Amino acid sequence: MSAAAKLANKLIRIVKKSDYQVDPAIDGRYIASIMAKRVVMKATGAVRFRTARSSPFVGRSVRIKARRHITLGTGVTFDDGSYIDAMSSGGVSIGQNSSVGRNTRIECVGSLKYLGKGLVVGDNVGLGTDSLYGCAGGIKVGDGTIVGNYCSFHSENHISTDLSIMIRDQGVTHQGISIGANCWIGSRVTVLDGAIIGDGCIIAAGAVVTAGEYRSNAIYGGVPARFLKERQ
Repeated sequence: MSAAAKLANKLIRIVKKSDYQVDPAIDGRYIASIMAKRVVMKATGAVRFRTARSSPFVGRSVRIKARRHITLGTGVTFDDGSYIDAMSSGGVSIGQNSSVGRNTRIECVGSLKYLGKGLVVGDNVGLGTDSLYGCAGGIKVGDGTIVGNYCSFHSENHISTDLSIMIRDQGVTHQGISIGANCWIGSRVTVLDGAIIGDGCIIAAGAVVTAGEYRSNAIYGGVPARFLKERQ
């Protein structure tokens, strides 16, 4: 194992407080470049979150609005190109060692007609790259959950019951979205307002999760998502 890998293991264990092991097959120079980037991200976070109890790792071209509505645990990462608009009644709370992936958007205000409810993310959560979290109706993500790339979450739904009124003028509902702990949300999944996903669920890639309850430790897939089998 290279000296860079050994140093990386030591530093990551300190930050994550877990037994983390870098693959010894990874080139030492590559590891060194990643570590150098993390140092720059930490310095950027210290500048941009000067009053925070623990500064996050902040990548390049990260845009943050309503910063005073953001609460962070230790070791949080905002990767390159991510966008966070935390203006909402509950703000944005992200637990320790959780990450917001590259180019992922967190938007808490659906429109100026309604102050959104916000986002609560537990510890050790990975919000994958190129995703959208529309948090007007509130979104909760439990500890240890991993979200794939190109996913979208919409905690707001248009009312369309009156044929005599344009849909855009009928208002919206805000039931909210709840995702339990230890879930795996596959790539390109769409989760709609009113979905309640239990602990330990797996949502197959490309599924559309509509309003309703999804029991714990089960696998769902399809459009709309349906029960496939229990996790064994």
